[in-house]
Amino acid sequence: MRASAAGTYAVLHGPGQWLLAIPPQHIAGLQVLVRSILSGTTPVIMDRDAGFTPQAFAAATAALTGETAYTSLVPTQVGRLLDDPAGAAALRRFAVVLVGGSAVPLTLRERALAAGVRLVATYGMSESAGGCVYDGRPLPGVEIAIDEDERIHLGGPMIAHGYLGRPDLTAANFTTRDGKRWFATDDLGALDPDGRLTVHGRRDDVITTGGLKVHPRVVEEAVLTAYPGLKSVVAVGVPDPEWGQIVALAVTGEHPPTRDEVRDRLRGELAAYALPKVVRVLPHLPERGPGKPDRRAIAAMVGQ
Repeated sequence: MRASAAGTYAVLHGPGQWLLAIPPQHIAGLQVLVRSILSGTTPVIMDRDAGFTPQAFAAATAALTGETAYTSLVPTQVGRLLDDPAGAAALRRFAVVLVGGSAVPLTLRERALAAGVRLVATYGMSESAGGCVYDGRPLPGVEIAIDEDERIHLGGPMIAHGYLGRPDLTAANFTTRDGKRWFATDDLGALDPDGRLTVHGRRDDVITTGGLKVHPRVVEEAVLTAYPGLKSVVAVGVPDPEWGQIVALAVTGEHPPTRDEVRDRLRGELAAYALPKVVRVLPHLPERGPGKPDRRAIAAMVGQ
């Protein structure tokens, strides 16, 4: 965790004061506290008794005293803040807003840029002491490898030693090569020629339709780009007697498009087999953690 915090400061603007707006029992929240300890600063703790609200975030931001300030959020929180004038103004107080937990849609980045807010998308998990790849670039000391199955492997001093009391899981996921610890993630991705990482999504989230594989994130990004008014889009696979699985969309937001509108709009941008065959409008999307959609629960709701 020290190595992770040091890597973070190496690529940001150096040490600063943090605002804790996410639960500290999750790794991203815990790392806010670790970075604060290592920089000798006192974090501001947002009042979350009433949940996450732009008003509470703005009030916590006003309590910051440091010249350089940072915070860590999930995409849903950033979207709520940008929708609120006070929330958007508070976001501009931060030198950098780290965003993780799930993919950061291009539309959200564009909205933040237009509002004068600097977002940095982070990729990582508890096993890597939080985000260790920022905007596709590994932090100092981090290495990335992609195997023949597109599985992402992370190596470096911030990688955990294993799982407490589970030597079987440790042996299955952690290795040491040339003195460096490596962790085999459950994510798929690719490295471009410059070494920038693109995460395609979790291995168990891949939709197989007619024997062809569809990465949900690719579909979600295309839909959000085509329909920026949507709040959330999640692509899942639901059982189908002919294709095995079909691509289905769960969406939230005002004026959602119909299935035919989505297919017509994205035809030619997505492969024909990746075009959604079902579009279901939901009042909200169940989550399994801050900003992490519960794809299994969503698939069950969409497939009803």
